[in-house]
Amino acid sequence: MNNTMIRFILGQILRVEAALLLLPCVTSLIYREAQGQMYLFVAALCLVSGLLMTTRKPKNTVFYLKEGCVATALSWIFLSLFGCLPFVLTGEIPSFTDALFETVSGFTTTGTSILPDIEALSHTSLMWRSFTHWIGGMGVLVFLLAIVSLSGGSDMNLMRAESPGPSVEKLVPKIRSSAAILYGIYFAMTILEMILLACGGMPIFESIMLAFGTAGTGGFAIKNDSLASATAYQQWVITIFMILFGVNFNAYYLILFRKFKKAIRMEEVRYYLMIITVSILIVFLHIRNIYGSIGISLRHAAFQVASIITTTGFVTTDFDAWHENAKAVLLLLMFIGACAGSTGGGIKVSRIVLLFKSLFKELYNYIHPKNVRAIWFDKRPMEKSVVRSTLVYFMTFMLLFFVSVFAITFEGYDFMTSFSSVAATINNIGPGMSLAGPTENFAYFSVFSKYVFMFDMLVGRLELFPMLILLYPGTWKELFPKGRSNPR
Repeated sequence: MNNTMIRFILGQILRVEAALLLLPCVTSLIYREAQGQMYLFVAALCLVSGLLMTTRKPKNTVFYLKEGCVATALSWIFLSLFGCLPFVLTGEIPSFTDALFETVSGFTTTGTSILPDIEALSHTSLMWRSFTHWIGGMGVLVFLLAIVSLSGGSDMNLMRAESPGPSVEKLVPKIRSSAAILYGIYFAMTILEMILLACGGMPIFESIMLAFGTAGTGGFAIKNDSLASATAYQQWVITIFMILFGVNFNAYYLILFRKFKKAIRMEEVRYYLMIITVSILIVFLHIRNIYGSIGISLRHAAFQVASIITTTGFVTTDFDAWHENAKAVLLLLMFIGACAGSTGGGIKVSRIVLLFKSLFKELYNYIHPKNVRAIWFDKRPMEKSVVRSTLVYFMTFMLLFFVSVFAITFEGYDFMTSFSSVAATINNIGPGMSLAGPTENFAYFSVFSKYVFMFDMLVGRLELFPMLILLYPGTWKELFPKGRSNPR
């Protein structure tokens, strides 16, 4: 295990976080808020810690997937631990557990909150709270790779460990260039949404906050009613951008470089849009009599379907009061999630498609046992290793999900609260149902439950295995070997 390189990566991450903390500091100057002093102090703390960890550059900068997973998991933990300190030091979230919960929810783009009164926060803290969504959406390690190049294919291992989806592909020969392209597209789409929201009469500060939340598919709003008070135009703009940020960013790369045929042939994107269309229709048919208007019903149906499948978590209405069939559709969408290579969470559309194709292949083999049939995706046969990893992922996901539900039920909550709260956190969605519904928050859960949810948020955002590898005893034996030198 290349311990020195892991330490160096963590130091770089803290230096990046120090720079990112300057944005709320600038916000405090604009609004003349004293909270900025604490953010500046934490930024200095991150910078000093990062400099101490990166003073000596490792001689061997090559590391493999296991180091990539460990570095990724520890990076997100470090980000959250240091990122929650301003909330505690300013006294706006005095409980360390609650501050950590809010920060983990932000970085993992979950959007679940423990705050009973969001509007009581300062502009400075609101900026940091929403900015964590934007940082976590594309991934801070991807941002790091855009400015720092590693050698020997190590950057690919780091990117693969953080990026959502069953596989990660290079857009261009160099990973650093790929990361820069991804963040360029991400930044441009965020700016475009800000402009459109501002043109619709939304205040500049709120436009920025909601664009951060939409881009990262996170769902932190700055009002207690989320987006219920937003205008119809503003809700439609956010609906469209939630869907756009749930698309595999490889599609935008292909469009950007005029490879339209390849973009159109992306099977996952077609299924993603089809699922959204069918879900909106089903939900609309079940709620069309609730709001007394076809237009309003269609807008709420489209918004909530887009919000749930992209795991954004914004709300415009109390969907927990909808017909059971409509709620069942939303519950299924929680697990499906957005596309691989997007900022969305969930199992991912590509994995769902591969699971169904694997099922059909098995049924075909029962009927035609002598025939050999491959699983095709995007007009190419899938390698057995990809199909196998998809099945292992799904089995591991369901195991962790039901273990978490079982743990939460010890707190005495009803089954729907336990089930949907875990679904909302492990899929990085935000609101669940029942006591964890869109008009509630997670403040009343016990400290034990909150740490279970935090683990679920991290394990869901990092695609399970980086966090699980960190918990594997053999990993720590390699990180801290006894009586022998580091093998690399």
